[in-house]
Amino acid sequence: MGGYETLAVKRKLKLRSYLKEKFWCLFEGIAKAGQPSLLNEVYTELFITEGGSGGVNKEHEIRLIEIASRKPIKEDIPIKCEDIFKTTSKQAQPIRRILTTGVAGIGKTVLTHKFTLDWAEGKANPDIDFTFPFTFRELNLLEGKTFSLVELVHHFFIETKKADICNFDKFQVIFILDGLDECRLRLDFQNNVTWTNVNTPTSVNVLLTNLIRGNLLPSARIWITTRPAAANQIPAECVDMLTEVRGFTDKQKEEYFKNTKAYPEQVTHLAQ
Repeated sequence: MGGYETLAVKRKLKLRSYLKEKFWCLFEGIAKAGQPSLLNEVYTELFITEGGSGGVNKEHEIRLIEIASRKPIKEDIPIKCEDIFKTTSKQAQPIRRILTTGVAGIGKTVLTHKFTLDWAEGKANPDIDFTFPFTFRELNLLEGKTFSLVELVHHFFIETKKADICNFDKFQVIFILDGLDECRLRLDFQNNVTWTNVNTPTSVNVLLTNLIRGNLLPSARIWITTRPAAANQIPAECVDMLTEVRGFTDKQKEEYFKNTKAYPEQVTHLAQ
């Protein structure tokens, strides 16, 4: 292993340490004010399936949280959090871009936190060199500024800058883009200029559209989460697999009550 790869491994460990510290706990609505819960202790596997509901449901999203769990499940094969990028016998090509939908409060953000924490703790996806979780809420703050893709990563994950990692195509990388429905950037997939150089600065919205299209860092895997109403911001040709968070099955609800000591009526308030 060369010096560059050795340094990258060291910074990978630093990144993992940072992500473990960031995601090891969460503040749930059911917890006492200011009292965190350990994510690994309270997390309950959500019911995630391939495919979506096929359109925007006009009913109020809070009401839809329970409805999502009541949909027939016998025809669907659930996907585990850690397996979301793993191919099945039906898929000839590796999955690069996943769009996960789910109503507000169903647990999409907690799902991405658990995926990231499992990777950081070495429990899942050992083939991945770097996992970079972003939120659109954070990215919105960069509107009007210019970054290269490498600079954007360095901005949020300082350990990669310290390692002088400027060529991510040598590594297996996952970008998580959480909360598309909160995006205030103009993601113009049709008219944005094509951008292929990871070291040349441009606007954040141009970086994102080209990253998702595969013009920038085509080897990277992308996971986007959103409420159903905003899902159509991503062109169909830019989605390799559509998944839906459906909430909890009855068995999972029981496990959730046990893990969190919640009352049954509180299951609809799972914090995102």
